[in-house]
Amino acid sequence: MVLPSRTVADGAGRGGAVREPGGAEGVSERPSHVASRLHAFNRFELKYLVPVERAAGIRDELAERMDRDPHSPVGGYGVWSLYYDTPQLRFYWEKIEGLKFRRKLRIRHYGDPGGVTDDVPVCVEIKQRVNRVTQKRRVTLPYGLARRLCDHRELVDHSPRESAFVQEVLELIVRLNLRPTAITGYQREALVGRDADTGLRVTLDRRVRGRDRDFHFGVPTPENRFTIPPHLAVMEIKVNERTPSWITDLTARRNLNLVRISKYVQSVEAFGLAPRSVFHVDESDGPRSAHPHERSARHGASPKAGAQ
Repeated sequence: MVLPSRTVADGAGRGGAVREPGGAEGVSERPSHVASRLHAFNRFELKYLVPVERAAGIRDELAERMDRDPHSPVGGYGVWSLYYDTPQLRFYWEKIEGLKFRRKLRIRHYGDPGGVTDDVPVCVEIKQRVNRVTQKRRVTLPYGLARRLCDHRELVDHSPRESAFVQEVLELIVRLNLRPTAITGYQREALVGRDADTGLRVTLDRRVRGRDRDFHFGVPTPENRFTIPPHLAVMEIKVNERTPSWITDLTARRNLNLVRISKYVQSVEAFGLAPRSVFHVDESDGPRSAHPHERSARHGASPKAGAQ
């Protein structure tokens, strides 16, 4: 399967097409031992929690004015991310505290993780937030090289164009003593804007799950658990500048409320790696506030199991 495409600006500032992978075929026509070009892009992101039984209707309404991503098959494609953090969970707490500048490091694979080998392309990505703008910078490497870079802290082969970013990743890992912390996975359906809305992208993510061990995409039978209740999907609206008015009308008409939610944060909390925060999604409903004293009382609650 080929990779869902999206237009971004590359490291030199010129327009380019980056594809979100949907399978093991890869993100580049280059040989698997050669890293692809570095890409970077800025976006505003709006997130909503949607009951799964309503998601199909919302998707169909969106499809009246948007196109299905040509590289996104019917039913969507898998997205799996391995997040790195400090032993003290610095990146987690930066999100909880709402710092205006914060970032995360991850390795991301698109498609079925069960067949991932060292030759399969993955994205090494720094996702950061600067005020309200989400910025992503990433380079595509064969999985084996990505693990050598992020797990073994080795400077791997790369092109001159990618040198600054690869060295930044390595410096970040060494300086902050980053280590694998959580894996998240979900099934994504993607739509892209047409005509005047070409900068618009909407994704619907369901079956959000993960694990806090076995940090290898190729684990044969990993034990994943739901980190967001399975009756809820995450809808993300991503725009380059401003949200189209018809999207705003749609969310208002369907009584959708903005949420501050992070799949990485959900994994950290669901597996008891840190006390549950005000952003945690309760098993029975959406995000709820919690008095600080209530957080420790809920700290040991286990998420539902059986999400493979």
